[in-house]
Amino acid sequence: MTGEEPTLGAVLVRLEEREWEITAQAEQIAQLTALLDELGRAVEEVRITRKTLLELPEPGPPMPLSAGSELLDKAAYQEILAVFADAGGPLRARGVCETMDLNLAPNTVNNVRIKLKRLAVQGILTEPEPGLFTLSRP
Repeated sequence: MTGEEPTLGAVLVRLEEREWEITAQAEQIAQLTALLDELGRAVEEVRITRKTLLELPEPGPPMPLSAGSELLDKAAYQEILAVFADAGGPLRARGVCETMDLNLAPNTVNNVRIKLKRLAVQGILTEPEPGLFTLSRP
């Protein structure tokens, strides 16, 4: 062996160094892949949120906040209040529709939900949790 040829020990050291370099690169790639997956999920969540927001109905004109408003003069609101008076507990829009023997189509349930929200804004109903309504206590 001449002095220019690497020794077996030097070759093994160089192979070990190269193995560490490859392992470090592989770990970086794994981290970037995990980040890419996470970003893909975030993009999908943003898409779903955007789609949901675009499907929301346009808000109607703001309702007056007085309890003696014209809402209480409308028959539909009187029927809803009668349902709550008989129910004895909280109801969701779908339950109000069922009690009133209304069609359970999404549009009908949404219309009743809007009326329930208006009654809640008026202080006639309360919404102890999202979508659940009950008569306000005097």
